[in-house]
Amino acid sequence: MELNSIKPAAGAKHAKRRVGRGIGSGLGKTAGRGHKGQKSRAGGYHKVGFEGGQMPLQRRLPKRGFKSHLLQFNAEVTLAALDKLGLPEVDLLALKQAGLVGQLARTVKIIKTGSISKAVKLSGIGATAGAKAAIEAAGGSLA
Repeated sequence: MELNSIKPAAGAKHAKRRVGRGIGSGLGKTAGRGHKGQKSRAGGYHKVGFEGGQMPLQRRLPKRGFKSHLLQFNAEVTLAALDKLGLPEVDLLALKQAGLVGQLARTVKIIKTGSISKAVKLSGIGATAGAKAAIEAAGGSLA
């Protein structure tokens, strides 16, 4: 094999469609753009969502709700995940190291999903009323 004999695989390359090159090509005269109008002109087009001056859909519909940028600092941990963790004392750092909450989390709350059998001492972590009752029933405590 030599450098001057290397060719791309058969069918890998195909010729670009040449428009505006006469009647015989099938794409002569208007070059597949139809007649007149904004879409036939060079450089003339519209922005995304433009409906020819009609009120666009995204402006016709009502605005609804919002997503707080502070949510990224809140996290939830289930009782089942806490039980699987198996640590006697749990704080925010321990949850981050275990990968149960994100690194940005500042506020963590235990929610009552699943069950807990081991006694766990929580420090600096909140819990829902149901989760608190389940933790205390298992012999744990919240600080």
